[in-house]
Amino acid sequence: MWLRRGFFGWLFPAAIVLPLWLIVGWAVFNAGGWAFLGVIFVAAPAVLIGELVLAFMIRARPTVRRDRAVSWWDVLGLTVWHGLVIAYGCYIHVAFAAVLIFAILAFLAVFWSSLAQLWAEARGTFARMAPGTGPADIGGPTAPMGRPRMCDEVIVVHEVGSPGDGRTAH
Repeated sequence: MWLRRGFFGWLFPAAIVLPLWLIVGWAVFNAGGWAFLGVIFVAAPAVLIGELVLAFMIRARPTVRRDRAVSWWDVLGLTVWHGLVIAYGCYIHVAFAAVLIFAILAFLAVFWSSLAQLWAEARGTFARMAPGTGPADIGGPTAPMGRPRMCDEVIVVHEVGSPGDGRTAH
């Protein structure tokens, strides 16, 4: 459980740390000018937006909010995706394109997995809201539908105005 809770706490800091790592990695590994432009204008913003979308989607699930822990599928997917983003930030020239492609595929897998989990949990909420399941639909002693129920006592209060206040006196 501590690992799942750790990932829960890591979701939003990762949105800042991972794009920063891409910039720091560029400086540490001397990747070149074109790589810097790609990082600044494409990779870092894509990782930032992608991480924020995943964080909000994962935290939208009721079980994640209740337990303050992500699912094991989230742990697996985020580990793979974050590992590939970190590897991409190392700018290994031999595997640069392959790491980029696998990182994109890993993000898509985590996105669809999170969406499927969110939908599965939301489907239970929709089922509870279906017709015939609300408190008004619970059986019990009711009057026949054809006749209105008769109330025991009705009190009618007539308000009478005083002279000059604009209301009519009865």
